[in-house]
Amino acid sequence: MRVKNSGTRYSSCVIGLHWLMLLLLMAIYACMEVRDFVPKGSALRANLKTLHFLLGLGILALVVVRLGVRWGAGAAPTIEPRMGWWAAWSARLMHYALYAFMIATPILGWLALSAAAKPVDLFGLPLPMLVGANEALSRQLKDIHEALTTAGYVLIGLHAAAALLHHYLIRDNTLLRMLPGSNAR
Repeated sequence: MRVKNSGTRYSSCVIGLHWLMLLLLMAIYACMEVRDFVPKGSALRANLKTLHFLLGLGILALVVVRLGVRWGAGAAPTIEPRMGWWAAWSARLMHYALYAFMIATPILGWLALSAAAKPVDLFGLPLPMLVGANEALSRQLKDIHEALTTAGYVLIGLHAAAALLHHYLIRDNTLLRMLPGSNAR
């Protein structure tokens, strides 16, 4: 698996991590959306919550790996034709927002569980409580966590819309640089 980016494409490692993160995000959202249709107190609902927690921890771990790989992969492939400064600036801002979302949301979820005195296990291994029990703090953290998940829908949608805009209207190689198996023009 290639780690270094080329002048026209992201490395297979960067591409794989990008799409794996999307799959994890889809799975974590699916857990909570499906949970709303499952009776409270049922084993399936409890399992969906547990899977949600595990996937959240997976996202947190994967974003750390992604950042390391991104820094190790070298410069991003060039976009042809080149973007204006405002488009480059807004793309950079969007990437910062996505990374902040992928880091803050799972940490806030973990903090909310800790404040609710609910232990978080990773395949039977108890993880440390990040804060002491405090029900009011737990509710506040949960509200922020849920607001960020809603913002996540918007960020992910804008990110996908921008990629499609670049591909179909601007007709540059932005999307092609990140598609598995494609040749960037």
